[in-house]
Amino acid sequence: MSAPSALQLNGAAGVRLVADSFGDPHARTVLMLHGGGQTRHAWHATAASLAQAGWHAITVDLRGHGESAHPRPPAYALEDFGEDVRCLIAATAHPAASVGARTASAAAAVAPGERPIVIGASLGGIAALLALTEEPAAPAAGLVLVDVAHHFQTRGGGRIVSFMERHPAGFASLSDAADAVAAYLPNRPRPRDTSGLRHNLRRENGRWMWHWDPHVLMQARAIMADPTDLSARLTGAAKRLRQPCLLVRGAESDVLSAEIAREFVELAPSATLVEVARAGHMVAGDNNDTFTAAIGAWLDGFVGR
Repeated sequence: MSAPSALQLNGAAGVRLVADSFGDPHARTVLMLHGGGQTRHAWHATAASLAQAGWHAITVDLRGHGESAHPRPPAYALEDFGEDVRCLIAATAHPAASVGARTASAAAAVAPGERPIVIGASLGGIAALLALTEEPAAPAAGLVLVDVAHHFQTRGGGRIVSFMERHPAGFASLSDAADAVAAYLPNRPRPRDTSGLRHNLRRENGRWMWHWDPHVLMQARAIMADPTDLSARLTGAAKRLRQPCLLVRGAESDVLSAEIAREFVELAPSATLVEVARAGHMVAGDNNDTFTAAIGAWLDGFVGR
């Protein structure tokens, strides 16, 4: 499998979004949106597998994450992320008009005239669900939500925010960063090779800093303080969702309970549920093989492929 091609896409208000393209750009497109505090590299193994199976996978750094732009003044409301999703879906369906500078020609970015299937984890999933169900509704062909639904467990959500708030001064070494991740994710073995963390960190003044804009946390703190309005908004979104939808829950998740996952598929007319064993909220990272198999099976049965 060849290395992915680099893309630069335009989000809302022209915010630069960096992405990777896996597989044949003329194949059916799967647009992959990571969770808060992650980068596009969280999807690498799954995207490569989907490309091998004949799909065109595009993994995107959300605004304020990875190599994508950090807008100033900060613009990290859910509406901003949702508008980015609309722009990305428009770029997928109409590449020549919407895709910005990239390593290859803009016209070859994606298969023209086809609506993508969107896969969104956590923050990426919330943004996608709102973009597909609130006006102007984005015309995606299908939606995969990864460990996110209309309600979430505040304890698990708070643990994510707490982790992201730690170590504002960064780390002296990649090994120190690996120790912090291992403490946050005790269910995963600490990697002996820490070089993969370079995708989530940047070098700044001799320190390794997390590769996200700290201003991203403003929205997360507000939601954790009072999730009522967001839960009501997402409940309405679930009821309006008409695209085929797969909800993937980590069986050991402390963010999405089994009860809420089952309730979501009752609310959403076209949703189905699958649980991934030995996985928490970071489903793709905890048990990638099983996660990828579940996604692949659903995509294989996707109507109109």
